[in-house]
Amino acid sequence: MDNKKVFQSGMVLLALTACAGSDPKLGGAPTVATGSAGGATAANASSQLEKCDKPLGTLGVVEDTSAPWYHHLSQYKLGSTVPVLRMMIQQSNCFVVVERGAAMGKLMQERSLAASGEMRTGSNYGKGQMVAADYTMSPSITFSQKGTSGMGGALGGLGLLGSVAGVVAGGLKSNEASTTLLMVDNRSGIQLAAAEGSAKNFDFNVGGALFGGGGFGAAGGYSNTPEGKILIASFMDSYNQLVKAVRNYKAQEVAGGMGTGGALGVQGGATPASKALEKKPAKKKN
Repeated sequence: MDNKKVFQSGMVLLALTACAGSDPKLGGAPTVATGSAGGATAANASSQLEKCDKPLGTLGVVEDTSAPWYHHLSQYKLGSTVPVLRMMIQQSNCFVVVERGAAMGKLMQERSLAASGEMRTGSNYGKGQMVAADYTMSPSITFSQKGTSGMGGALGGLGLLGSVAGVVAGGLKSNEASTTLLMVDNRSGIQLAAAEGSAKNFDFNVGGALFGGGGFGAAGGYSNTPEGKILIASFMDSYNQLVKAVRNYKAQEVAGGMGTGGALGVQGGATPASKALEKKPAKKKN
């Protein structure tokens, strides 16, 4: 059997194998945000995730569900980004996560039951037990695109093997995402930190080119990575950048006091900077 027939037989076997299913495998589709968290401990957390020796405060994660990027998630069949972000944050031990999402309604429902007298004695749902959120973190997706660039058939011209390599190169597409995280101090409303992150990977979409004309139909990209994995990787990059920033945090200072008018005085104003401006002698004209 010549090389061409051997190759074609191999492609047929590959096509038939691609159509077959396999038994589910626990942990068979990992992302960079993997493992679990329990209190200050974490199991099987990514080695790429930044860690802290002790928490810097309590933090709630809140999405802007009215933002355009949030509605675009449905195009990728993705839901809220909050669960995976909260897991990463707890695994890092940089903040203590407090509930400020959908489960908050259930927390208040339990307190309503206690107030109504329906709960058993000793349930201990009295007032003053909820923990305040020192900070709020808001995620956003600034850019997410599948198949943004390709390598073309740069590997062609090498005989039979070269033609296959050219098909592979022609189907090599990059998936990219860029995300941001903002962290606000809940007491003052001041933005304490902001971070941008990104991630990129490549798909090999060779199935249709190899099998589309052979009676087997298009096999699709056999190693496609779901867009969700790219977004998660990008958010981990954002979070790592934010942690690096807050580790070296230095509070911003404004002359005259924060929120009292700033250092840019306005003539006739009532702020410290404005009053200082009025006291300055007028410049003499030459």
